[in-house]
Amino acid sequence: MSVVVHHRYTTVEGHRLFYREAGSAGLPTVVLLHGFPTSSFMFRNLIPALEGYRVIAPDHLGFGLSDAPPVAEFGYGFDALADLTAGLLDQLGVTRYAIGVQDYGAPIGWRLALRDPEAVVAVISQNGNGYDEGFVPAGWQGVWDYQRDQSPENEAALREAFTLEAIRSQYVTGVEDESVLSPDTWHLDHAYLSRPGNAEIQLKLFLDYATNPPLYPALHEWLRARRVPVLAAWGRHDPFFGPDGARAFARDSPHAEIHLLDGGHFLLESAGDEVAALIRTFLAKHLPTA
Repeated sequence: MSVVVHHRYTTVEGHRLFYREAGSAGLPTVVLLHGFPTSSFMFRNLIPALEGYRVIAPDHLGFGLSDAPPVAEFGYGFDALADLTAGLLDQLGVTRYAIGVQDYGAPIGWRLALRDPEAVVAVISQNGNGYDEGFVPAGWQGVWDYQRDQSPENEAALREAFTLEAIRSQYVTGVEDESVLSPDTWHLDHAYLSRPGNAEIQLKLFLDYATNPPLYPALHEWLRARRVPVLAAWGRHDPFFGPDGARAFARDSPHAEIHLLDGGHFLLESAGDEVAALIRTFLAKHLPTA
């Protein structure tokens, strides 16, 4: 039986959010949280592979098909994005779920878990960082410079991340055979980022990323105290989050499964079937459907 994926909108705190959903409300739930600079489109092939689960994948505010109010009208930050995600899950009646996080999805997911420690019962991290050693300094230096000093020079350097070539680089770096990647991905991301005012939204989030590492100790304590199972399916050649970020989960999760796969930041694009198989096996153990 094929999985039907629905494409829906709802309003949370006055903002229209887009989300993809499959499966019925009575099934165990998996919430997929995307990263920069993409949207829930990154999960388009994974969602149908998770038959037997209710899967919810929103576009964060400012990304994809969700609203993108200008920075003068909304205080963009990871706390605010987590608030909206929590509001969406509340509307949908989701109280217990696994999270699948990538890039920006990780700090949003960590906030959800720390606010309601019993709600999140398992973690799937696809290059979703939770440890200081996960940062690849060469990939983050521009963001760190901007966080330290929002000078015109540092801002101009960071705006280069919004170009089509820079976005393409996020996809192709670390992928041996680039022909397996669909160029639609980086062209779509670039189109969304190129909307008027979106660059300013992304700069705000780059600045606010400094609030995420201070949460890591509480995240680690949550993993230990709740004995939360973790699957880290990690592109080993990610230019932003290195393999040490995946290995570190084993320090705090007694049920950590670490898989370092050939690929980069967007592993689902080059090794989607392999990652989906790992996720299905992991969920069968820790979030069974029956």
